[in-house]
Amino acid sequence: METDFHQKTRPHDLAKHPGTHLREQVLPGLHLSVSQAARELGVARQTLHRILAGEAAITPAMAARLEQLCGVSSDFWLRCQYRYDLQRARNELDAVLRRIPLHPLSETIIKKIGAYDGR
Repeated sequence: METDFHQKTRPHDLAKHPGTHLREQVLPGLHLSVSQAARELGVARQTLHRILAGEAAITPAMAARLEQLCGVSSDFWLRCQYRYDLQRARNELDAVLRRIPLHPLSETIIKKIGAYDGR
């Protein structure tokens, strides 16, 4: 059964901004205040606050800092950010995406380029 790529995501299905994990689980789990965490990460408090509020993205540099701080891999932080960004883009572009015709590649080409068809 094929899933509708363009199906609008329901609010409870939305990927969380990685700052939510930091704010709700990681910093409390480490018993760190925002100010202390920012100092230890070597970033401005405002920078960390913007991430915690979901107003700024986790960059590769921040992901590396977070990995060093709490032991959670930088890949995890970047995957969370990627999922969040992609889901937002799909939701924002829903009407546009519905008008773009699908021209599927053959399985041979998909494997050759090391990809998958996203369905």
